[in-house]
Amino acid sequence: MVSCIKGFQGIVRIGTSLMIALSLAAPLGALAATKTQGQAKKASVSAKTSNSRQKAVTTAKASTRKNAQVAKTRSGSKAVAVTAAKKSQRTQLARSKKTAAPLAKARTGRQTTTLAARPSVVKVAADPRPSVGESLGLRASSDPLELNSSVALVVDQDTNEVLFSKNDSAVLPIASLTKLMTGLVIADANLPMDEMITITEDDVDVYKGSRSRLAVGTTLTRGEMMHLALMSSENRAAHALGRTYPGGLQNFVRLMNAKARELGMHDTRYVEPTGLLSQNQSSARDLATLVSVAYQRPILRDLSTSPSHELSLGNRTLQFNNSNRLVRNPAWDIGLQKTGYISEAGRCLVMQARVAGRKLIMVFLDSAGKLARVQDAERVRRWVEAQTIMQVPVRPQG
Repeated sequence: MVSCIKGFQGIVRIGTSLMIALSLAAPLGALAATKTQGQAKKASVSAKTSNSRQKAVTTAKASTRKNAQVAKTRSGSKAVAVTAAKKSQRTQLARSKKTAAPLAKARTGRQTTTLAARPSVVKVAADPRPSVGESLGLRASSDPLELNSSVALVVDQDTNEVLFSKNDSAVLPIASLTKLMTGLVIADANLPMDEMITITEDDVDVYKGSRSRLAVGTTLTRGEMMHLALMSSENRAAHALGRTYPGGLQNFVRLMNAKARELGMHDTRYVEPTGLLSQNQSSARDLATLVSVAYQRPILRDLSTSPSHELSLGNRTLQFNNSNRLVRNPAWDIGLQKTGYISEAGRCLVMQARVAGRKLIMVFLDSAGKLARVQDAERVRRWVEAQTIMQVPVRPQG
């Protein structure tokens, strides 16, 4: 009986142990299952990330290879284009030389020169030719007023007293100062000022290519031609005045020289009525005489000192201004003036002006620079005014 009870108790203990073991095994199994599921999920995420990275790397490598291929293609195309351009340029140059060589041989009596054609031309502004005065060394001359002009002369018109002189006997080209004699010959001929004159091809300058605003076919009165020639130094207008003079241009030039001899201008010579040719020459002394005589003609005074003139030509209106800026300066009282310029003559200016109560004749030849002749005139005016003030006695004060 006792042994049966002990056997039963052993069975109970074994069952209890099994139940405890089973109760402990369930949580551990669940924990192990959870851990296993987490590791599987983490492995799956890691696999996806790895695949994405591998895909990105693959895509980047493909893009790099494509860009490299495109760059190589463009570089190759550019190289081909440059090579083709150079080859075309060499071919064109060879053809140009082959074509130009037979035509470019110029026989000058000294030697035969072959001028090879060039694919491009670079224009370089050449220095203007030296004036005759500069070539003769006149610009190196000094004077008390430090003038820019190589030649200068200031004379009292009423007394013929020489107030200032510098190389006044030098004979130089006078450019458009020539037009003052052109106007004097026309004025003394008493020709009708309302007669119509037309600009023709004969009036177009072929020597210096001077600019003109009067086109071929323009028709104006003789008075208007005179106005433009004296005020704004219009070359075609001056040439047309000589060409249409009775007897023609040759007779007109002959009368210009005859008038110069009549006035005692022995250093003066004219070859045409505009002054574009450097063979038109004179001295400061002769020009002072011309200014004094021309001043006696009212038409020359009025036209040469006109500030501006408006000209109606069909559907357009042209504004012509005086080539001497001093006529618009209220500080000046100018009775007659004329400017001139060609490279051989430099900048030139002649004037009759009232300064400090005196009628003065001023001549400036061969000035360098556009404003040089005007600056010289201003210096002379201030100098004359200063001399006049110094001669006036000072009134006592008090």
